[in-house]
Amino acid sequence: MDPQPENEIGKVRFWGYVGLLRSNSNFRRLWCAQIVSEIGDWFYTLAIYNLLLQLTGRASSVALALVLQVLPQTLIGPTSGVVNDRLRRKQVMIAADLLRVVIVSSMLLVRSKEMVWLIYPLLLLETLMAALFEPARSSVIPNIVRKEEVVLANTLSSTTWSLNLLLGSSIGGIVAALLGRDAVFVLNALSFLVSAWFISRMRFEEPHVEGRAPFHFRELLDYTPVMEGIRYVQRHRDLLATVFVKSGNLVVGPSWVLFTVMGQTEFKVVWPGVNPERGAFLGMSFLLGARGLGALIGPLMNAPWAGKSQSRLRLGILFGYVACATGYALLGLANHLWIACLCIVLGHIGGSTVWVFSTTLLQLSTEDRFRGRVFAADLGFCMLMIAVGAFIAGRLVDAGFAARSVASGAGLMMVLPVLLWGYRLRKESKAGIVGGLAAEDVASG
Repeated sequence: MDPQPENEIGKVRFWGYVGLLRSNSNFRRLWCAQIVSEIGDWFYTLAIYNLLLQLTGRASSVALALVLQVLPQTLIGPTSGVVNDRLRRKQVMIAADLLRVVIVSSMLLVRSKEMVWLIYPLLLLETLMAALFEPARSSVIPNIVRKEEVVLANTLSSTTWSLNLLLGSSIGGIVAALLGRDAVFVLNALSFLVSAWFISRMRFEEPHVEGRAPFHFRELLDYTPVMEGIRYVQRHRDLLATVFVKSGNLVVGPSWVLFTVMGQTEFKVVWPGVNPERGAFLGMSFLLGARGLGALIGPLMNAPWAGKSQSRLRLGILFGYVACATGYALLGLANHLWIACLCIVLGHIGGSTVWVFSTTLLQLSTEDRFRGRVFAADLGFCMLMIAVGAFIAGRLVDAGFAARSVASGAGLMMVLPVLLWGYRLRKESKAGIVGGLAAEDVASG
């Protein structure tokens, strides 16, 4: 039998996820590390945003917090990419986790309005650690799974992130309401410790460091590797476009600010025995839970259709952009919590599809020795747009615009990436790339 075509559609089924976890101990440990650290992160994010809005009363304080959680990932991106392409990525992840244990624990020092300032440098430091960790995690996946399992691994990672958001935001609201914010900070710090333990038990080869000279810190000031990475992406036109895909999801940044404000004002949960402050926390947690549900459904629904067909992955990104635009445009019309949640679910079915499909395309198309720099750039551009979107949304809300109106405006802005990506697909179709779908279907039987 002839070898399968490179672009052939692979089957993504439930038992494929089970088989991957049962047979691949390295991926299983990375997956377990993701579960514990991300659930802790969602507990922590809810607590931070609620604390800031409570102590300052300004949406812009939440926006500033989000900017400090994402913008440094853009600024440190070149350095993070070099570090992840020169050091063992396993060691980078462990070091980042252990440092975050200390950073998150320090949040317990914020006890009053006068201490609010401390939150911002701590968020900045935690962000720098995340900027080192996340490109490392994305880069090791092709080293620990077979090529035909990459889409399985990415889909499972994305749906796990979504389920963690759903559980973490929902349970986190209850934990904070019952036990207080301090308990949330302690749990998140412990989650990073457990994550580091799981990663320390992974055993796999890292070919990008084999036979290379020891790393020296002065290399961080040498931008030659950065320029090599830029030239590599420029030579590969598919990579050049795909690196910007996640940054085209323009609703992500505003959503963090808007969900916090909506929970506090328009969709506060009223339950017997629950005071208004904690009702606002629960309203925010339901909105974030809806985001997690949408992000969970998206890849599970769309990955079986796309498989590992690169042309379908590209087309799926277009559908994802359209779903984002529609969900957030309709959010402005929602007058009940459950309607708002449905709109958010639709928007993030699209958003998670964009994330998983673009990540898979990058992993399939990038050489191992450049993968750290490519994923650092991918994350950096994405975080820059999240920071800009959050800042603008915070300023608009503080200027008197309704949070739902700002959400609809963000949804309408998504027309721009829809048109740009659609134009790209049309050009590819003329070149016979998207047109290859029919041939792939025939090849897959």
